[in-house]
Amino acid sequence: MRKIIFVHGLTAGLIMVTLFLITVPLLKNGTLPFSGSMILGYISMALAFSFVFFGVRSYRDKIGNGFITFGRAFGVGILIVLLASILYAIAWLFIYYFFWPDFLDMYGNYVTEEMIRDGKPLAEIEKQRVEMQEFKALYANPLINAAFTILEPMPVGLLMTLVAAFVFRKKPEKEAVTV
Repeated sequence: MRKIIFVHGLTAGLIMVTLFLITVPLLKNGTLPFSGSMILGYISMALAFSFVFFGVRSYRDKIGNGFITFGRAFGVGILIVLLASILYAIAWLFIYYFFWPDFLDMYGNYVTEEMIRDGKPLAEIEKQRVEMQEFKALYANPLINAAFTILEPMPVGLLMTLVAAFVFRKKPEKEAVTV
């Protein structure tokens, strides 16, 4: 089981990290807007987490002798997602602390500009600025930063895990008991 989780989790994580590393320079130099990067990010997560399906199916076929319960399938899938999310967080921490420490300033400016463009009231814009500064203070702690980053892909991974567990669940048929 460990090998299946490791191989598929590592593959999913490497896909997310690779696409993330391609996106970051484009974001940093302004070629790619933040709104576009969010869409690409979630597409890359969905692509990466397709390996949950491969992992659950592999477990069912190789270890479960063709059978797997919903719970076991969910467990295998969520462990794949967790491993991939940890790899993603490690990559982000490295980028954030060594190459892009002003990310939150850039993102905060983007959010503020969007709010101004959308005609939001000044009080709402100022409230958002204060919240961004509070978030920036939290984000300075690497453990909190890592926790937020691990949680970022989890909704997509959870959805893929639930679907995979539902699709691949298969219990052995019970033999008819004759009296």
